[in-house]
Formats: sequence, structure tokens, C-alpha cells
Amino acid sequence: MLSINDELKTKLTDLNGEIAKKYSPILNNNLDMKLFLEQNIGTIVTLKKLDDKELARIKEKGGLIAVDGSTNRKGGSFPHYIELYQGLAKSTNPDVDDVYLTDIYTPILSEIKENPLEDVELETDEKNWRLAQIEVKTALESVKKKTPYALVMDGGLIRYTIYAKELWKELVEYCLLNDVILFGTIKDIKTKIIGEEIKNRYEDLKGLIYDREVLFGQLQYKEMLVIYDELNKKEQSGFSSGFLRSSKSPNVIGIDIIEEQRHLLVDMARLVLTLTPENSRGVPLFLDIVDKEVKISDDLIKALLEKYLDRDIYERLFVSERDKRNL
Repeated sequence: MLSINDELKTKLTDLNGEIAKKYSPILNNNLDMKLFLEQNIGTIVTLKKLDDKELARIKEKGGLIAVDGSTNRKGGSFPHYIELYQGLAKSTNPDVDDVYLTDIYTPILSEIKENPLEDVELETDEKNWRLAQIEVKTALESVKKKTPYALVMDGGLIRYTIYAKELWKELVEYCLLNDVILFGTIKDIKTKIIGEEIKNRYEDLKGLIYDREVLFGQLQYKEMLVIYDELNKKEQSGFSSGFLRSSKSPNVIGIDIIEEQRHLLVDMARLVLTLTPENSRGVPLFLDIVDKEVKISDDLIKALLEKYLDRDIYERLFVSERDKRNL
């Protein structure tokens, strides 16, 4: 076993103690969490998977289209890097062709005169903007080619109102006019709705408390927590949402749906539950397939650049000093 620095051991032990102290009301079960959820956060419902008749009806109405996006970067620091973006819309109907859209960005050809890496938020916003744009464009092209029963975006919907506002409006309007249910699933929950309510009760709790950690193991398999609208900040952006334990994993996932279709939130949760293997990590198998197929891996971006860029351009502009060690 590798030797470990004693100072690192001490710091890790101290960190464990600080985390345990922060979450003591939760970890020590001083709070009846399920009762707290039902009294203060939302309604807990037990879902049933869709039966064969219901699934056949969904298929007859066009099936499900899932949309995901991916990005990867090759190169070094500003401006010597290139980013590839890819969106994929895939239907459960095998007769419907996949829709792929791509985009490329490099500061080498941009009008930016200053280094955006000096502002991490600026760089993150640029990346989020391009990824949201490609995902919504992919979704629009797909649903216009073949109208589905439902369209599911991989991730929360609120980011599209921030980074793809006009395109998102167009997508929502199209879905409403054509009776397409539009919702999103969130694998990595980052909200703090429950955490903020707990802090209001336990004033000694400090720092950020995320819903993901609070809900760990609290819901039973097939249970869903439908958030009260007065607590759901996403309602201000036109969404209703909830949390679902879609597998036997103790983690939960999130579900967003546009406000005009809020009455269908539980129905879409049942669809997600049906498409999720009970012994999985809680993500619908179909979404996992889309995620895998859209992924731009390190090997893929390297192979593409080496094939389609002149060797001199590639090595001069987009090979970092770290990469050169392995050449």
C-alpha cells in the first residue's frame, strides 16, 4: 500500500468529524425526516409501473424521444483549445431516425480579446450556453420530424430558460400545440429546497444542505415526493417538479415538467419508473443508452482532430504541454 502523509490522514479525519457534526440532526435521526417531508415539503405518493396496455398506448401515440448533449475539450489554456459539442435525440420507435447535431468552438477564431479563464463563471456560462443551445435545437428538429407522445430532456429544464431562452420558448410552444408532453429527468440533484426548510427549523445547522443528501434512503422504492408549488422555486420559471426513488438504490432522481402540463407529472414519473431497472442506479435504461451514444470521449475528440486537422495546426494550437509528454 502506498504511504500516506500523516498530515493528510489528520485532515481527512478532521473533515469526517466536521461533516458528521454538520449533519448530526439528519444522521442521528433526531428528525423524523419522512414526517417532516409530508408536513413541510410535499405529498408522498406510491407509484405503479405502467402496464402493457398503457405502454402500447404510448407507442401508438409516437413513443418517447429522449435528448441529451455532450461536450469535450482538447488543448491547453486560453486560447489554445477546441471544444466539440454534440446533441442526440433518440426515439423508442425504431422507425424514427436519430437526430444528431454538432457544434465546434475555439477562442482562436473568436472576437474575445481577454482571457475568459480569469473569470470561471464566464467560461462556464459560455459552455452551458452552447450545450443548452445544441440540446434544444436537437429536440426541436426531432419532434418536428416525427411527433412523439412525450419528449424527455436529460437534466433539469430551468437551465434552458437561462441559456436557450428563445429556442426553449419555441420548443414549449410546439409541444403544447402538438400535445407533446415535455419533461426532464435530473440524475445529479443540486437543489436545496428541503435543506433550506430544515435550516429554518434547526438554526444551528450551517452551510448549504442539498436535497440529494437529505433524501438519501428516505423514500421507499416507487415512492415520489411531489413538491408543493409554494416551495418550488422552479414554478417561477414555469415548471413543477418532484423527487422519485425509481430503483432500489437509496438515491433519488428529480423530475421537472412544464407548468401547463403539471397534471401529468405523476404520469411521467410512472413512465420513468417503468423504464428504470429496479436494481440500477435509478436512471431509465433508455436515457443511459442516449447518454452513452452522444458522449464525446477523450479518444474520440483526439482521433477526430488528428484526422481532420493539418498536423502542424493540430500540434501548434491544440496540443498542450502535458499532451506533448506522451507524444
